[in-house]
Amino acid sequence: MAEIQEKDSGEQKKGKQKKFNIHVDFTPMVDMNMLLITFFMLCTTMSKPQTMEISMPRKDIVSEQDQNKVKESKAITILLGKNSKVYYYFGLPDYDHPESVTETDFSADGIRKVLLGRNEEVVRKILELKKKKENLEISDEQYQTEASEVRSDKNSPVVMIKATEFSQYKDLIDALDEMQICNIGRYAISDITPGDLRVLQDLTHEGYTSDLKEVIEYREQSQ
Repeated sequence: MAEIQEKDSGEQKKGKQKKFNIHVDFTPMVDMNMLLITFFMLCTTMSKPQTMEISMPRKDIVSEQDQNKVKESKAITILLGKNSKVYYYFGLPDYDHPESVTETDFSADGIRKVLLGRNEEVVRKILELKKKKENLEISDEQYQTEASEVRSDKNSPVVMIKATEFSQYKDLIDALDEMQICNIGRYAISDITPGDLRVLQDLTHEGYTSDLKEVIEYREQSQ
């Protein structure tokens, strides 16, 4: 609060103004600022970081044979090749028939359409849960819990993502984004096998080799 102090130097001469010293006290303003900061700290909801859960297979216990034990009707394998090309096949790999592998891309009519078609039941249930949340029938916490259970159901698809040495990091990120968009709850990033490389070699004739010779040369050149 402001105070005005009158300075009296004795007798006031006629026609001369009095001098005033103005002192402004900022203490109440500081108190108000502290109260406002405390109010916003207590009333503001802290944003929760959004993270992506990724299932990573352990190299010491997961072999090519173990990977192939996934239920054939639910398994989808995505191969990330050269020049941002995407390939996929269903069920167990048939290395003697490269035509069983299909080439696609990351467009809405590409791998996304394939995943949505295989995950149709889960997508339908997730949409029902979202509608319930919008109608305030369930809380956000309940939605997250039930949606997680739906995505991880044993009848939902299992996706294996395998990147070659010639693919880009962007391709892997795009593949992981598709897992979220298509509500795929069971997926893992796995090392590509010599058999997968042989299929890509036979299918594309672009330099994939089953003996990994070109992969080793490419790795040495990149170092």
